[in-house]
Order: sequence, then structure tokens, then C-alpha cells
Amino acid sequence: MADTRREHGTDDAAGRRAHGHAPPPGKPVAPPRPASAPRGGIRTEATRLLCAGVYFDSEYRRRVVEELVQHEERPIAPSLGIDALPVLVHALRARRKEAETALVLLAIWTVFIGLGVAGVGSETMLPVPWWLAYMLVCFLLGSVRSGTGLGVAVFTLDRSMVKRATRGRLRMLLPLMPLLIALIYWVSALFALFSGAHAWVSVVFPFLLVLPVWAYRAHVSAVMRDELGPETFFRAPRETVPPTPGYRRIAEAIDREQYAVLTIYDPFRPFIGAGRPYREPWSLVMELKERTSPAKDDKGAEPTAGRGARLTGREVIDLIKPRLEELRTAAAATSRDRLCALEIEEFVYLPSGLARWEVAYDPAATRRHLDEAVGEGGEARRHFLRIRVGAWDEQVVVSVLVRVHTQGGMLVLEVVPHVLTPVRPEFRAVDVIEARGGDDLLREAVRGLLATPTANFAAGTSLIRTGVAVFRTWLANPRRALPDAPATSVRELGSTTDLSVFQEMDVRRYVRTVQDRIASGVRESLRVNGYETGDFEQQVVNVSGGGVFIGAMSGGAVATGEGASAAHTEGGKK
Repeated sequence: MADTRREHGTDDAAGRRAHGHAPPPGKPVAPPRPASAPRGGIRTEATRLLCAGVYFDSEYRRRVVEELVQHEERPIAPSLGIDALPVLVHALRARRKEAETALVLLAIWTVFIGLGVAGVGSETMLPVPWWLAYMLVCFLLGSVRSGTGLGVAVFTLDRSMVKRATRGRLRMLLPLMPLLIALIYWVSALFALFSGAHAWVSVVFPFLLVLPVWAYRAHVSAVMRDELGPETFFRAPRETVPPTPGYRRIAEAIDREQYAVLTIYDPFRPFIGAGRPYREPWSLVMELKERTSPAKDDKGAEPTAGRGARLTGREVIDLIKPRLEELRTAAAATSRDRLCALEIEEFVYLPSGLARWEVAYDPAATRRHLDEAVGEGGEARRHFLRIRVGAWDEQVVVSVLVRVHTQGGMLVLEVVPHVLTPVRPEFRAVDVIEARGGDDLLREAVRGLLATPTANFAAGTSLIRTGVAVFRTWLANPRRALPDAPATSVRELGSTTDLSVFQEMDVRRYVRTVQDRIASGVRESLRVNGYETGDFEQQVVNVSGGGVFIGAMSGGAVATGEGASAAHTEGGKK
């Protein structure tokens, strides 16, 4: 246990205290730069869309609250290009507002079911009571809606809104059967009403249900226009959590962890927050051989370091960084390429084992981890150089993680590219709502009437889920649960699975450009320390090209490119 505490930097009392606080909220700030002190969040397009998404998809909202609140024992995953706190704040606000709407709807249902049971104004031509028939309509429409992929929320997106937001990438063709049942209900109720039967309750009841739904939709529309619009979001101050000790504690932990250079990981889910692996990670292992004669660089100068000098992981990292910084400077000077905003920082993954509140993130602890972990080659604590490119307004995030260590006369280089795919396209409906502005009352009333059946279903399920979640959180007391690592990230939960052709081209270009600079830096490290570079250059060509290289070329075979294969023959015979 002592070794685990030492790895996490908690071997003294000061290491257990959270140092510093987020800077005061204010105008938008630039994306995070390498630092170990807690900082406030960043305002990005991806953050804005994720905040809007919690109102449109109750399942996404539930997963956000589950990860950040119900599993308070888990540190937050690294937030790449987003600020997770506003997403959580809007998720909690949407959940609370939906629960309030559901309670109002439940009260209306209770009153009118009582009237129906008492037989007041309930004559219809249906074989079942009118309230049961309308409940069936709500259930069928809500169930079908939940199968469209959007999830069910009180604020449902109409088809035209989704089409405009996703440019036709999402199809929402509802089956006709639930709509037919709804039509049968209304024809029966109106026929009974105009035929002289006392069926006023079966007609008035659905219209009364529209009022709380309309109020909720008006509230969400106001949030989209006044807080999450493309103009207002970036000027607004940072959102704050509800003023309760538990939420304040979680908010402070998010600010302390989401941009830190340390993160806790589980061996079976090591790179949470970085997205999905891009193609195959590649690694290189080679023996360090001293050069028999000094080599000269491109300008004819001999290496500055003495031949045979001991090569360390720190030296390799320090020579890779300038190459990447030169790439960033050149991109900024000659183009508008996203490489001009290339982020370079060292990062340490720590094994889970300590409670979330015992992990130290103060500058002294993080500096010690960065100094001790680089080049150590251990199995638990792992040091990486993380190179990040946030493209397409942070919709596509490319992260290349590089690990280097030199031990036992060997050089080990591991390069692991990851990519975060775009935020789900239906979340862009926030722009459609914002562009509509304040529509006239009649149009909004009709929308509320059409959305009421699915809204009733969504509100009921949301109220049940919220009650169960609150009870389970209280019962489990997650702050005292066994230590764990992040299971997912807010950004990954709200991501799609696809990249466009242009986005795929950009990702490939970024990864290959960064990998070339990494190889250049490692080669320079070998050269200035008096080691042979021929084997390294040969292996890099084959490994980065997608093939497999084993041993020397003599008597072997090399295959390059995806799906390529090679076979070695003796004397020209297979």
C-alpha cells in the first residue's frame, strides 16, 4: 500500500489536499495549455453542443449524471476540447425541470383518472375507458420514439428540425400504427362529444396536458436562445452547480482533474477520454549500438554529445518537443491549418487504487510524477507525451500518445494515435431553435399538442429513472465506494461513430505528420548521443507504413501497407 501511495504522490499530508481553485468565470478562454494547477473550463463549440444534447436525449443525460454524480468515486476522464462542468450543470437542470413537469402531469392524470373511474363525462365509443385509451396512445408513441435513436425527452425534436440539423443524415420515419391509434381516439372522442354524449372529459383532458408540456418546451427554447445560442454561449459566464455540498465537491473535483497532467486508469480501459484507437498503434524496439565513427548532421557538424553517451527517455522527449513546436510555428506562419494550434504536453497515467480524494494534483506532486515516470518503463505508472490537434471546431480531436524508455541497452518507442469523432449531429438542433426565435403562440401551442403524447411517456419514465437514481446514489454513498477509474467520458458519450471523407483525410494527415516529427526527434536523439540510426530508420519506414518488420533484412521479409503480406523463400523456391 505504501508503494501505491508513493506512486500517486500521497505519501504526505500535503498531498491529500486540493490546491488552488478554478479561476473566476468570465469571458471565453483559450484551450488548456500544459499545466498542473486547477483551471476553469474552456468555451468550445463541442461543449455548447453537448450542453444542448442533454435536453434532447434523456439517455445521454442519464449517462452523464451517472458517470459524474452516481459514480463520484471515479475521477473524471481527461476533457479534450470541452469543459465537462457546464454539461453536468445543464444535465442536472434538465433532469430537475423534467421531474417537475412530470409531477404536474401526474397530478392531472390522477384527477382525471379519478373522474373517469367515477364515470363523470366519460362516455365514448371505445371499448375501454377513455383514460386507458389515451394512456395506450402515449405509451405506443413514446415507445416508437425511443426506438428512433434520438432517445426520449419531454422536448422532442420534430422531423423537420432534425432534418435541418443533421442535413439528412438521420431518418425518423415513425410507423403508422401508433398514429392510427391516436387518430381513432380523437375521432371517437370528438364524435361522442358532438353527438350529445357527456364526453367532455375525454376531450378536455388531453388539452390540459398540453399546458405543462408547452411550459417546458418554452423553457428549453429560452435556454437554447439565451444561453446556448452560437453567439450567447461564448459570452456567457461559466455555469455553476446547484448550491449543495455534494455538487460543490463534485465541481471542485472536476476542475481539479479534467485538465490535469495526471489521470487514473484501469488496465482494461486505459485511454478513456481520448476516443477510439486510430488504426493500429505501433511500437519499435531496437538495440542501442554505438556508432563506430562520428556522423555529421545535414550542415556537416559532428554530434555535440560524446559518443556512447547514455541515452535517456527524458533526452528523447526533449528532442521530440522542438520538432513538434517547429511544426506548429511553421503551420501558423504559412497557413490556417489546425496544426498551428497543436498542443504538446507530458502526461502520466496512474493505476487505480487510492480514493479519488487522496490523489494529489498539486504542482509539486505532478512535477515529481513527470520527472520520475519518464523513461522508467514500469507496468503501473506510465509517462506519455500527448500531442493533440482539435480540428473542425473541436468536433474531431486527434491525440497521439508517445511513450519512450531506454533500459537494458534497448530503445522502446510506442506511438498510440486516438481520435474523438464529432458530436452527435442531432444536437445541432440548438441552432435551429435559436434561429426560430420566439415563434407565435399558436404555432407553439400546436407543436405542444402534437408532442404531448410522447412528452407524457418521456416525463413518466424520466421521473421514475430520476427517483431510482437519487435513491441508489443515496443508498450506495459513492464517495465511500471502492476506488475506481473513469469508465467513459462526457465527450465520448455524446460522439457519433462516423467521420466524413474530409475529416478522415485530415485525421490521417495529422497522424502521419506528427508521427514523422516523432521519428525525426528520436533519430536526432540517437545521432547526438553517438548511436547508430540505420536500424531505426529502416524499422520506422516499415512500421509506420503499416507493415511488420522483424529482425534484419538478411534472410527475412517485409510487408508494407494495410493487409499486405510477405513470405521468405530459400533459393527462389516456396
